[in-house]
Amino acid sequence: MLTGKQKRYLRSLAHHIQPIFQVGKGGVNDQLIRHIEEAIEVRELIKISILNNNMDDRQEVAEALASGSGSELVQVIGKTIILYKESKDHKEIELP
Repeated sequence: MLTGKQKRYLRSLAHHIQPIFQVGKGGVNDQLIRHIEEAIEVRELIKISILNNNMDDRQEVAEALASGSGSELVQVIGKTIILYKESKDHKEIELP
C-alpha cells in the first residue's frame, strides 16, 4: 500500500510519461493484463489511457487492471490511469 507522499512522488514522475497502453471497447481482458505485467516489470511506472469508445466505469477499469497485474493504482485522472509496481530485476525508482 502506497502512502500519500509516495503517490505524490510517483505522480510527479509519471507527468512526463506517455501512455503505452489503451483500453478500447473490448475492455479489460487477459491479454491486456499480461502485456501490462510484462511492461510494468521493466518500467515500474506506466500510464494507460481509456479510449472514448469504452463505456465501462474508468475507476472499475483501473481497479481491474491494478488487481489483475498485481500493481498499485497511483491515480485515475480523466481517462488516464497510472500504475506502479516495484520491479524485481530492473529497480530504478526509490520511493520516499
